[in-house]
Amino acid sequence: MNKTLVYLYDPLCGWCYGAGGPLPQVLESTGIALRLIPTGLFSGSGARAMDDDFAAYAWSNDQRIERLTGQVFSERYRDQILADRLQGFDSAPSTLALSAVSLTSPEHEFEALKAIQAARYVDGLDVTRLETLTAVLEDLGLDAAAQRLTCPDSGLLQANDDRVGQGRALLRRVGGRGVPTFVLQQADSAMQLLPASAIFSDPQAFIRELNVGVNP
Repeated sequence: MNKTLVYLYDPLCGWCYGAGGPLPQVLESTGIALRLIPTGLFSGSGARAMDDDFAAYAWSNDQRIERLTGQVFSERYRDQILADRLQGFDSAPSTLALSAVSLTSPEHEFEALKAIQAARYVDGLDVTRLETLTAVLEDLGLDAAAQRLTCPDSGLLQANDDRVGQGRALLRRVGGRGVPTFVLQQADSAMQLLPASAIFSDPQAFIRELNVGVNP
């Protein structure tokens, strides 16, 4: 099957975490390959400080995602992440960690993304710290990626910049609005933007949409 589901994401996007619930079922049901590309949406100019208003907005949004998908947003996350005014809302470190995985064990990037999200939203760990992210990767047995992340070299930094640039360019190309954005890539390089909302409201409809796209 010469078709791929391209997943444009940001590791600190609550909706991306929510998509991690139904997405494995989608992949298993369709047999389609997954390719992840970060967009850096909440890094650089998209990063921000955590304040009371933003924390309240995030928690309200998180509860909606939990109701739709069953993905857990714990009280520990609320107390140790959203209530911490010294911890910024910045996905750059997590994105760099996932680029390290992409370089060393690309087949484990989705697994690593889910582990980083669980570390934040369930365990209440600070994934803006490289030490936290290194430990997450080591727990997954991704030692090569953890080692690259401990002392990021120019190769890793350039690969990370390239991936984010590619993600942003593709988001513009397909007219995606934020993340998660899902794109069905055909063998002839044709790109089909998929309705991301369906993966939350009706995963079976999302599966049917993919099956239509993957039929010869």
